[in-house]
Amino acid sequence: MSSFLNNSANLAGTAAPLLKPLTTLGLWSIVMEVWMYTLRIPAMEKYNVKPVPTLSAATLEKSLPAHVQWPAQNYNHLHEQPTYFIAAMLTLTLLGVRDQATVNAAWAYVGLRMAHSVVHGSKNVIMVRFSLFAASSAVLAGLIGRTAWVLF
Repeated sequence: MSSFLNNSANLAGTAAPLLKPLTTLGLWSIVMEVWMYTLRIPAMEKYNVKPVPTLSAATLEKSLPAHVQWPAQNYNHLHEQPTYFIAAMLTLTLLGVRDQATVNAAWAYVGLRMAHSVVHGSKNVIMVRFSLFAASSAVLAGLIGRTAWVLF
């Protein structure tokens, strides 16, 4: 067991550095989920929204203030475009890619998505949020391009 743990730690640390930003984004998604429920559950009680099986997302959106919905919307966003990031990180890891430029780009993507989440979940300044999303999309396009370059 000790040997397995040592090998796993070595893989994550040196041979597969892209797993760290990948895992960080996963952890960030959990942070956003906690933020979502921290706001949503008390708001549902305050605005008398009953968690019944017939409660639709549209009804929930109409029943709760926008600022309560922002973290939930962002949580959903973290299950959309970042799936391509996950695929790219796993593919690049399997291909043995670990150059510093690629690792830096992966961390940049994660940082931009985290900043996007904070803006979206708090003040929701649309142009700031859009700029962060556009920047993260450009970084992701580069990472997918890198994946294609190595793969093909």
